[in-house]
Amino acid sequence: MTIAENLTDILARIDAARKAAIKPAAQTRLVAVSKTVPETGIREALAAGQRIFGENRVQEAQSKFPQLKAECPGLELHLIGPLQTNKIKEAVALFDCVQTLDRARLADALATERDRIGRSPRLFLQVNTGEEPQKAGVLPRDASEMIAYARKLDLPLEGLMCIPPVKDDAAPHFALLAKIARDYGLSNLSMGMSGDFELAVKFGATHVRVGTAIFGARTTQEIIT
Repeated sequence: MTIAENLTDILARIDAARKAAIKPAAQTRLVAVSKTVPETGIREALAAGQRIFGENRVQEAQSKFPQLKAECPGLELHLIGPLQTNKIKEAVALFDCVQTLDRARLADALATERDRIGRSPRLFLQVNTGEEPQKAGVLPRDASEMIAYARKLDLPLEGLMCIPPVKDDAAPHFALLAKIARDYGLSNLSMGMSGDFELAVKFGATHVRVGTAIFGARTTQEIIT
């Protein structure tokens, strides 16, 4: 299947999952994960109507998206991989949303750059729902403190993001993320990837991050979303 056909299929499955859900989000948006995808593939997705893309690394995104964003003002770019503080200037200049806020030092750096240039990407707090030591994100018990800190800095925190452990049933992780969002008045939930996005929709996902099911298997050895 072509990228355009894959997008049509994914959007239909999102719609079906929303219809089957008891209480879906008001809207569920598809983030096409384009890491390691060449510009030609991204252009094919754009031609098919896709407008939201997710990248894992600032440097890779810089090599592909400035020209694409100039040509397509409606293109929205999300950072879904870890953000290092030494990449703050580049990230704030390029990304419309950073889904991986996970520590006070990063919040401070984002606030400093916001104050310097007068703009900030929208932010999601990444929550390590599986409490995996090798994975980024705040622990669920620390989410309230980090949410309060971001709000103290007047950062545009609008949602939560999680990546459940690969071997776990994702449902409890999605339910936990949704509960934290409700408890703290956050309206957006980024959860669900190629293998479980329909389940995420049923738990109220406002954003699902899909890569392989759109662009096919990557040619690198990286773990993909």
